[in-house]
Amino acid sequence: MYRIEVGPGDLAASRFGIAPLIEAHSALGLVAGRMPVGPLGPWVERARPAYRRIAGDPAVRALAFLRRPAGYMADFVVPPPARPNLTVAEQLATVRATPLDQARREIARNLEGLPEPDAAIRDVLEAPDMVERLAAGLETVWRALVEPDWAVVRSILERDIVHRAGRLAAYGWAEALDGLSRQVRWRDGVIEAGISGDATYRLGGAGLMFVPVVFSELGAALEQDWPYTLMYRARGVAALWESRAPRGEDALARLVGRTRAELLRLLAEPATTTWLSARMRMSVGGIGDHLAVLRGSGLVTRERSGRSVLYRRTAVGDVLAGGSPPA
Repeated sequence: MYRIEVGPGDLAASRFGIAPLIEAHSALGLVAGRMPVGPLGPWVERARPAYRRIAGDPAVRALAFLRRPAGYMADFVVPPPARPNLTVAEQLATVRATPLDQARREIARNLEGLPEPDAAIRDVLEAPDMVERLAAGLETVWRALVEPDWAVVRSILERDIVHRAGRLAAYGWAEALDGLSRQVRWRDGVIEAGISGDATYRLGGAGLMFVPVVFSELGAALEQDWPYTLMYRARGVAALWESRAPRGEDALARLVGRTRAELLRLLAEPATTTWLSARMRMSVGGIGDHLAVLRGSGLVTRERSGRSVLYRRTAVGDVLAGGSPPA
């Protein structure tokens, strides 16, 4: 078990971030059979043809080999976000800037307990340009497996951040951690995480970086060279493979139109236009136009939460959508 001791200044210093390369490496682990599929089986089945097209790339094979369900993984390959809203290009630049000596130390630690890699994988991991080759492999994995679904993935992550950050700011650690994972609990100023190993860490006023993820379970990055990071599965990952098939005609759809009826149903919880756009497979502008009509009719309202604008149903909207919960 990992124990993370929290001090008085850590709440204000804690923040949330998105890590595209963590998602890419985790997605690779799933389709390559290196990690348990869990609830992501439908996505894995859909992604396997794309994986087969890149599976012969030696760098991709090396990255899949390094992926393990538990234990240390080379930090430079899956860098925690140093700040919120990092792009994949920025994270790839971080990978490429890793000194070779550091990368070799981390790879050697990652390989402990794994079987002997085959010659092609060993050639990648022992090459003088190993860092660049792994970075190129990560970019290949990103483009093949994650980028096609990134709008939906990002919307899932952003919606979870809005929910969790609001709880942290309004109610503190205990409420923010409630429901984060069955393996995480708050006990007298300490975050206890059921992660393989036995260690205690002290945030010391630096705060904790919370990173919601779609393609993996609970994890932590608590090395001194990186921001202290706790990764957890975001809520609502089923949106990644659920189709928004049109519903049969109903009274609400006849009244406000099928698209606006579906928006009202989805707004059972507050959401951004980005999330709604990805969920309904429509442009942000088109969603915005429909929301403007619903807002002008008094059925939805909007409010700012940090950098995001959240839409939610009004009481009248709740009445109209009553009995029609989101699918």
